Amino acid sequence: MHIGPGVRGLLPDLVAGTGARRVAVVSARPEGWVPDCGRPTLRLDAVDGEHHKTLAEVERLCRRFAEFGLTRSDVIVSCGGGTTTDVVGLAAALYHRGTAVIHLPTSLLAQVDASIGGKTAVNLPAGKNLVGAFWQPAAVLCDSEFLDTLPPRELLNGYGEIARCHFIGADGLRGLPLPEQIVGSVRLKASVVAADERDGGLRHLLNYGHTLGHAIERATDFAVRHGEAVAIGTVFAGRLAGVLGRVPPDRVAEHEAVVGHYGLPTALPAGVDDAALVNLMRQDKKVTVGLAFVLDGPDGAELVRGVPERAVTEALAAMPRAEKAAGKRR
Repeated sequence: MHIGPGVRGLLPDLVAGTGARRVAVVSARPEGWVPDCGRPTLRLDAVDGEHHKTLAEVERLCRRFAEFGLTRSDVIVSCGGGTTTDVVGLAAALYHRGTAVIHLPTSLLAQVDASIGGKTAVNLPAGKNLVGAFWQPAAVLCDSEFLDTLPPRELLNGYGEIARCHFIGADGLRGLPLPEQIVGSVRLKASVVAADERDGGLRHLLNYGHTLGHAIERATDFAVRHGEAVAIGTVFAGRLAGVLGRVPPDRVAEHEAVVGHYGLPTALPAGVDDAALVNLMRQDKKVTVGLAFVLDGPDGAELVRGVPERAVTEALAAMPRAEKAAGKRR
């Protein structure tokens, strides 16, 4: 991981370090954003957004890699937001059963979460991230200069992942400058992934707020962005933990206070049916039987399986509703 202004300039040396003779660059950004790698390069356009996280897109990329003559000893470079790093990461994992990949995440959400940890996936009509693989990148270049180009809502989107860190081991991020928040978030995720790369236990903590978050994304056809949905899911996780008697009222209130500090939404979007959300949450990847959530408790956050539906509906009913899914950062 390399974090800071101008770190994309390290790309040519990192590519050389892989021993690659050819490079495939898949980018959702203008051509000049990716430095020349000094090798024959295939440049492919990508489009950020959940609707483009499909198996068809992975197949398109792999077909073009093959036409270009990319080999297993070459390297693939992604440049874009979290959906781009997800799709390109999966294509790299599958092409020749594994080809090196280097990510240049350009959104805050991708820099603090999506590009880190080796999880790659695409969506199916039945749910988010249901088809994927674990494939660690050779390097990740989090160039903070990319963040200067983001519109306010896209920057806010990334704060959703930073906010949930407060409840899973990084409670000192509020009030820090953004570069320090990025470093803190990356350190937290890297430490969790190092201890549990394949999602066997501890890594579940990183899904804090994500169970309801993913359901909201699908229920609104992704009109609510991922980070915004995770923020709402984090507030809900606090309320659900309170309903179950796992945390006292002041800790429940702390969830809303932390999320609100970043100017993120704390209320369910208008027009979304509670029963539909419960049904979508049953399809979450963590679920084996019934409903499962990562919840705060006396010993910290942990995965709780078999959560009673009545507790979930009670917590949902207590959530406020809002007309808008996002606000401005304070």
